[in-house]
Parts: sequence; structure tokens; C-alpha cells
Amino acid sequence: MTPEQIAKANAELRSKSPLEIVKWAIAQANGRAIVSTNYRPYEAVILHLVTQVQPDIPVLWVDHGYNRPATYRHAEQVKKLLKLNIKAFVPRMTAAHYDAAFGGMPEPTPENEAQIKAFSTAMKLEPFQRGMKELARPSGSQRCAKCRIQTAPARHRERGQKFQIRSRSAPCLLERRRHGKYLAQHNLPNEWDYFDPRRPMRNASAVFTRVGAEKLSKAARESDLLRQ
Repeated sequence: MTPEQIAKANAELRSKSPLEIVKWAIAQANGRAIVSTNYRPYEAVILHLVTQVQPDIPVLWVDHGYNRPATYRHAEQVKKLLKLNIKAFVPRMTAAHYDAAFGGMPEPTPENEAQIKAFSTAMKLEPFQRGMKELARPSGSQRCAKCRIQTAPARHRERGQKFQIRSRSAPCLLERRRHGKYLAQHNLPNEWDYFDPRRPMRNASAVFTRVGAEKLSKAARESDLLRQ
């Protein structure tokens, strides 16, 4: 798609509902749409949306081996609840192997930038790229663009030239403040105990977001009591 086509699509989709946007995105893939997840907070929102449109949509999950037990339990819970078609990809070496050979996950400091990059490449990026090559590869002479629904930080739409993909991110589909309401409305689980070994600051922000959400929830309950 050209920049003009992308701008036009954004303008047309801006007023649409999250479900309508997902329907549009999946329709562009001609049966080759995929969704990626890492089971961080609010992931059940996008997973619920896409499975309403395409129940058997492939779900790309990179299990780098450093997830917390709560994340694995949450993954199993969401998988069972939504009947997810999980396509799991793991690094070429296990977490135990990486720990023994390279001293484990490097501390997130400026001095360790090279080690952090090497860790990220081996344990996250390589299996993700391998998964994309397998799941988003054109079949036969098919050359149409693929559609990947993802949950990366907010942006409207982008093209992935390497894998010929179009992506939509969850935050642009549904405002963050409405995620909790969506989860409650559809009786979906959430898990705050999530750790991204490559982005420690994002883990800290998740904690603060949880605290903020709890305060807002408390304030809302108190407001309801006052109105009564």
C-alpha cells in the first residue's frame, strides 16, 4: 500500500468500532491473517476480538523461556477459554543453555547494550522472525500482502516489508482506559505479573498502570456509592 492508501484507510477506520477494524484487517489477508501475543496485561482483549472474527486464526507466541510462572498459567487459561490456535516458537537454545553459556540475561544497563542486543536477538527476535517466515509466507505464487494483528505500543498502521504484512495494534483499536471494561464485559482474565527481559522499564510501567487502574476502580466504586 502507498502512503496515500494508508492515510485513506486510517481516515476511514478511525470512527469504526474495534471489531469492525479487526474484520477489515483480517479481510485484507485473504485467509492468511495471524495474530501475535506475549500474554502481557490486557492481551485477552485483542485475542478475544480476533477470534470472534476468525476462531482458528494462528496465534504466534514466542516463548523465550524467561516468562514468570503467572504468565504461563495465564497463557494456558486464555488458550483454553478462547480455544486459541497457538503456534509457539522457541529459541534455538533453552533458557538454561543460555544461562550456562552466556551468564544468563544481562542487566539492563547502558554498559550492557551489546549483551542485551545479543540476548534479544537469540531469545526473542530470531524465533519471532522464524515464526513470521513460516506463518506469513505466501503460498505458491500468491503475492498478496499478509495481515498481522499485533499488540505493540500504539500506532495506527504500518507495513512490514520483510514479511509483506499489514498490522493493527491493540491500543489503537481500543483506548487503554477501556481495556478493563472490555475484560469485565466479556468475563476475560488478565494478568499483571508479566516480565519482558528485553524491556525492564515496560515492566515497571505495567506495575504503575496496575496501581492506577486499582485507584480508578476504587474511585468509581466510591462514586457509585455516593450517587446511591
